[in-house]
Amino acid sequence: MLEPSGERSPSARIGTSVAVTVRERDIECTVAERSELASGVVSLVVRDASGHGLPAWTPGAHVDLLLTPTLARQYSLCGDPADTGSWRIAVLREPASRGGSSFVHDQLHPGATVHVRGPRNHFPLVNSRHYLFIAGGIGITPLLPMVAAAAREGADWQLLYGGRTRRSMAFVEELQAYGDAVRIWPQDEKGLLDLAAALGEPRDDLLVYCCGPEALLGAVEGACQSWPAQSLHVERFAPKPQPEAAEAEMATFEVVLQRSGLTLAVAPDESILEVCEDAGVSVLCSCEEGICGTCRTDVLEGTPDHRDSVLSGSERAAGDVMMVCVSRSLTPRLVLDL
Repeated sequence: MLEPSGERSPSARIGTSVAVTVRERDIECTVAERSELASGVVSLVVRDASGHGLPAWTPGAHVDLLLTPTLARQYSLCGDPADTGSWRIAVLREPASRGGSSFVHDQLHPGATVHVRGPRNHFPLVNSRHYLFIAGGIGITPLLPMVAAAAREGADWQLLYGGRTRRSMAFVEELQAYGDAVRIWPQDEKGLLDLAAALGEPRDDLLVYCCGPEALLGAVEGACQSWPAQSLHVERFAPKPQPEAAEAEMATFEVVLQRSGLTLAVAPDESILEVCEDAGVSVLCSCEEGICGTCRTDVLEGTPDHRDSVLSGSERAAGDVMMVCVSRSLTPRLVLDL
């Protein structure tokens, strides 16, 4: 599940890690169903208000809810991709909400309308015969359709699902249908997830998918350091902590917008996105924190200074795409396909 800030769409087929644009328009949707899933968690089912079908999506995809003209949030789709008539999301009420989760909990009841943009997928399920899914709290949402897909394809898989208390953990009853493949791990009953037991022995035939709070993601990343490259796939709720930028990395640099025919200067206190918009060049964006992937842009020349929480290690090394809302340049000049 994603809930970044901002207001400003792509889906990937199972079997590939490349996100491709499916549809980039706002859809007026009606809240058809609402239910309380767990303590502080509500589920919403939305349908196209015009009665048309909704765009196709694959496990790991999320959508933007355009809650007000200045408030948008991203939430993982956690229903059935085969259901083209409705989308399901689940939202945790955050005590320190910046407006998104409070709006959903307080304003979106059956019959309410909300504009939705997407779907897009930067957390796609790659084909494998063996999976380990690790969820923390509301991080279960993008993993639900992945578990269903793995089970449907006859893959060998396990889900390790941790939460503060059993009452706070959504979809527990739904997951019981999978039997022993699912391990429910309330912290107040069992302590922290036993990652050492789950990840202690590296395997070259197992893909690990993890979503949850930063503490869990950091622990899983640490446990997978000796695993083969591309074994671990994670999705974050918030930007990954970044090392403090060196003075040279925060210097002014030049960005060339190839298709627009503009050359712009990006100062240390500006983002590429802000400079582009100030120059009248529209860039599709949403979170402005480097976690939703909406502003993904092709790099034609130069070396990006990646500061997002979306791209994989191999994508960063290739240097041919970047998130212009947070990332900068390691070279004096950067040429972008904008």
